[in-house]
Amino acid sequence: MSRRRRKALPKEPVHCVVETLSHDGRGIARQDGKTQFVDGALPGETVMAKVVGSRSKFDELRTLEVLEAAPARVTPPCEYADLCGGCSLQHMGPDAQIQFKEDTLRENFAHFGGIEPEEWVAPMLSPETLGYRRKARLGVRYVQARDSVLVGFREKRNSFLTDIGRCAVLDPRIGERISPLRDMLYKLDAYSRIAQVEVACGDDAAVMVFRNMDELSDSDRAALIAFGQAHDLHIYLQPKGPDTVHRIWPEDGEERLGYRLEEFDLTMKFHPMDFTQVNAGINGTMVHRAVEWLDIQPNERVLDLFCGLGNFTLPLARKAGQVVGVEGDDAMVVRGRENAELNGLNNVTFHGADLQADFTSQPWAGEGFDKILIDPPRSGAQEVCEYLTAFGAKRIVYVSCNPATLARDAGVMVRNGYRLVRAGVMDMFPHTTHVESIALFERDDQ
Repeated sequence: MSRRRRKALPKEPVHCVVETLSHDGRGIARQDGKTQFVDGALPGETVMAKVVGSRSKFDELRTLEVLEAAPARVTPPCEYADLCGGCSLQHMGPDAQIQFKEDTLRENFAHFGGIEPEEWVAPMLSPETLGYRRKARLGVRYVQARDSVLVGFREKRNSFLTDIGRCAVLDPRIGERISPLRDMLYKLDAYSRIAQVEVACGDDAAVMVFRNMDELSDSDRAALIAFGQAHDLHIYLQPKGPDTVHRIWPEDGEERLGYRLEEFDLTMKFHPMDFTQVNAGINGTMVHRAVEWLDIQPNERVLDLFCGLGNFTLPLARKAGQVVGVEGDDAMVVRGRENAELNGLNNVTFHGADLQADFTSQPWAGEGFDKILIDPPRSGAQEVCEYLTAFGAKRIVYVSCNPATLARDAGVMVRNGYRLVRAGVMDMFPHTTHVESIALFERDDQ
């Protein structure tokens, strides 16, 4: 039985007139009734592009030359932007980027929820669009053909690592050290056996966690420690699963980073492998807005679902009579309790629970709640939203990292007796298509 051969891709560049943007930031053009997704192209542009993939219903292309530029086009601030998959919108000006994210949220509300907020609020903009990213996972790969070690993000739409010497969006304590990091890794005995580097930054310290696939030699450990000393970095190893992560430099002190929420006089401690918001500037603004929208009163009882280490829980506890934080990850429950104790808060409790199941009969839920905050993962919280009406909360704030699941869940809330009062986007990830948003719901009888 013969296999059908794939049709060869055109070698000559293709002329494309771009009409709009896809949700992943690619220009959309059409030719002979077939859709073209064009990396690096903006609406209103005419470009020459190379076909890099073809399917029955669409082609994938990469911009080679811009013949007619859109007003929104800017020169990318990073020299690797055209190839690196870490960012996808550096060629688009900041005003156009945030408009794209607002449009994405609007379209999702209309498509998945069939609703629209009573008020659209102005977007929360990042004070810094470069050097903002405090958390990332960097790939590491030894390339035998080039006899070199690469460190960075994957190239756009393939599994190759981008050959970079710096990263403009990472916190400079990390982003400006990619080149010396590569040089150091190349000299290790285990130069081909380091799989990745997790990076995490607090206000006062930055960490690199090396995923070492084999036991390291004494000289390799010494080289990593020397690198940490030279660049003022904490150095961790991860020989196996996440529970094997341990620090080798500095030798003393707790394995915690920290950040401040000055408005609420809070110090938040976290382990380098914990989930934290990547953009410290937007995080502070986001917490302020969530607390403001909930309009917490001193006698109220508040629920924080998917609470993590207490990023919202503890600020809420500064305002409320009692706050309950609930999280599915037991390690984060422990972290939340540590942070409550660190900050001297005794009106907050943390509990572990399966948030995909009905939790309304749990002891901590028995007294009900006046206000609720929910900050779920990308998959959203459809099941949770079905249960929330049991508490009769007057206000619910929903923080989302996925506009599609927010829109879907908003539809559930509205069907269950809540109004979508206001919503807006937050530029948590400048230069990317990630859409972070926040929405306020009020009970219909308010």
